[in-house]
Amino acid sequence: MTNIILCGGSGTRLWPISRTLMPKQFVKLFDNKSLFQLTVERNSMVCDKHMIVSNSEQYFLALDQLEEINKINNHYILEPIGRNTAPAIALACLALDPNEIVLVTPSDHLIKDQIAYQRILEQAQILAMENSLVTFGITPTFAETGFGYIEASGKNVKAFHEKPNLEVAQKYVEAGNYYWNSGMFCFKAGVFLRELEKLSPAIYSASVHAYNNALHNDMIRIKHEDMAAIPDDSIDYAVMEKSGCVKVVPSSIGWSDVGSFDALSDVMPNDKNNNFILSNKTVNLIDVKDLIIIDTEDALLISKKGSSQKVKEIVDSYRKSNPELTHIHRTAHRPWGTYTILEDTNGYKIKRIMVKPGKRLSLQKHFHRNEHWIVLSGTATVTVGDKTYMVQPNESTYIKAGEIHRLANLGKIPLTIIEAQVGEYTGEDDIIRIEDDFNRGAQ
Repeated sequence: MTNIILCGGSGTRLWPISRTLMPKQFVKLFDNKSLFQLTVERNSMVCDKHMIVSNSEQYFLALDQLEEINKINNHYILEPIGRNTAPAIALACLALDPNEIVLVTPSDHLIKDQIAYQRILEQAQILAMENSLVTFGITPTFAETGFGYIEASGKNVKAFHEKPNLEVAQKYVEAGNYYWNSGMFCFKAGVFLRELEKLSPAIYSASVHAYNNALHNDMIRIKHEDMAAIPDDSIDYAVMEKSGCVKVVPSSIGWSDVGSFDALSDVMPNDKNNNFILSNKTVNLIDVKDLIIIDTEDALLISKKGSSQKVKEIVDSYRKSNPELTHIHRTAHRPWGTYTILEDTNGYKIKRIMVKPGKRLSLQKHFHRNEHWIVLSGTATVTVGDKTYMVQPNESTYIKAGEIHRLANLGKIPLTIIEAQVGEYTGEDDIIRIEDDFNRGAQ
């Protein structure tokens, strides 16, 4: 069985710990492991292969985190833009034998009961072998208005229902045959593609074209224009709600989509007054209870419990007024290493940059800033124009605005430098990439 792991989404309801370039599935919240790592470990017990569908930024995060847990030799499909779950699953299934059974899972869900989980997967595999499209319905523990529901008669799906209001949700829970829609599925790759072709032919044909026209090497890289041509739709709308061969496996597995800080506070420790706190600082609270306090290097969120779904409204406003605050943390992960913004003010920015052994940044230039590099540890190999030279610890070099340059670490230990940027504009989008080891775009 192959586990198709969907890595899309930016987890805006968990801002400020979740950002576009470090979405919630890669944030290490659980014993220094991420939801993505837990997903891979959990499904490795029942699946012999993993196919990870992500964009290029998430690909490098996934690669690093899989190396940390010694799960290598995985398969990747890189999407230049997201087109929802139906195309993502279709592209993955096109890369597999039609008779291969696949387990489709999000990368950002938490499942606590591994034994019960393996038991429902065994049930799902049996149904999938009989050419059914299997979905997993989570037995509801309360009247949740933030999930869609599956109405069932035994293993047969009667209907899918949109997110209800509280009164309707309570009726669903009381009825006993309604389940939360988990977003997990199991079926033969060929059966899904057959149903997709029949029920959503435009998605099917555009996905086939995109797959056949993709770059196939150590990964499958879909071309931007081909991905953009695929209609945007979820697997629920495109296939599951229309198909006549859908089955549901009722599931009580300690599941959470960790979709809000309220949900996260339900699965992580709270203080004695039911306050949920995430911070690297010592936080002292007096005479308050039922609060959510999320403290990061550049943002502080305080919310009443029960109101954390409104975080999305804050993110929407920052996307207009301060987009970098939703896009990236002060410490950013790149395929070559990391950088941390130490200070950022008008006219200059100071970073600490760490380059992994054997890695190098893109050959690039900037229009609006000069850069001064000071080596703290390791040895820097610096290219400026047509010259390449070494810079040792306690030495420095200077790059003028407009000069083509590159920083590389050819050594065996990490390279750490301080970069001081000075100029009228120091935004991250003032990067023109001329050559790049990681096939990233011009910016």
